[in-house]
Amino acid sequence: MEGRESEGQLAENFYSSSCPNVESIVKQAVDIKRRQAPPTIAGTLRLFFHDCFVEGCDASIMIASPNRDAEDFADNLSIPGDGFDTVIKAKQAVEAQCPSVVSCADILAMAARDCVFFAGGPSFPVELGRRDGLISKASRVAGNLPEPFFDLLQLNTMFAKHNLSLTDVIALSGAHTLGVSRCNRFSDRLYNFSSSSPVDPSLNPDYAKRLMATCSKEADPGAISDLDPDTPFTFDNPTVLDFAKNPRNFDGAFVAAMRNLGRVGVKTGIQGEVRRDCTTFNS
Repeated sequence: MEGRESEGQLAENFYSSSCPNVESIVKQAVDIKRRQAPPTIAGTLRLFFHDCFVEGCDASIMIASPNRDAEDFADNLSIPGDGFDTVIKAKQAVEAQCPSVVSCADILAMAARDCVFFAGGPSFPVELGRRDGLISKASRVAGNLPEPFFDLLQLNTMFAKHNLSLTDVIALSGAHTLGVSRCNRFSDRLYNFSSSSPVDPSLNPDYAKRLMATCSKEADPGAISDLDPDTPFTFDNPTVLDFAKNPRNFDGAFVAAMRNLGRVGVKTGIQGEVRRDCTTFNS
């Protein structure tokens, strides 16, 4: 294995000999896609998070029909299709120059990093060497992703299972500065929180009003709302005092959290496979 090693036998320059231009190929594919469809940025970033939290960072979420159980799970159906399409197009571009060398899991990790950069966030080296998983089942998704109603203890407990710290929780949650959510994922906090307080008192009142303007009580459950009403496509610091006052602190914590996330449950060596097509297992 080439280059500096880290957890899970990953290395930043894993493909330096076998596919030396892989980073630029993926970055170009992401750039083209995000110019065509702005939801690409948030969709790809969320895709990476969901993938790593279920089977580990192994692109299991990418498997499509007829074995698309994990992709079809309710929490995954809400991910914009542009995220999936970004990885598929990047993989096709990589395959044209380096056939059967670079895993879909690594392409997803690089694409997520590039999306952060194109949204105005920090760029950072990505550790590579992941292999693609051989399992994609809805039963593996249930209970492995954080829910909108989770409190800090529940979030910290779930993240801790993957060796992610409280700082990682806060920093990765900051990625919600990008993208949208379906109204039905949080409308209970706006209208049916409790008999004494219909609106969740932990929500900033002004923010709650802005959410209600998009997600009315009678709105279609599938309606969507920007998570950050001011800059939904820009990577900027979340409303957490230290990070809000010190954007560099947030950027540093986010980079560390993304690198830690990218090490979750990775398959390396002879584990898994390198898929030729990200949407299907090799025959």
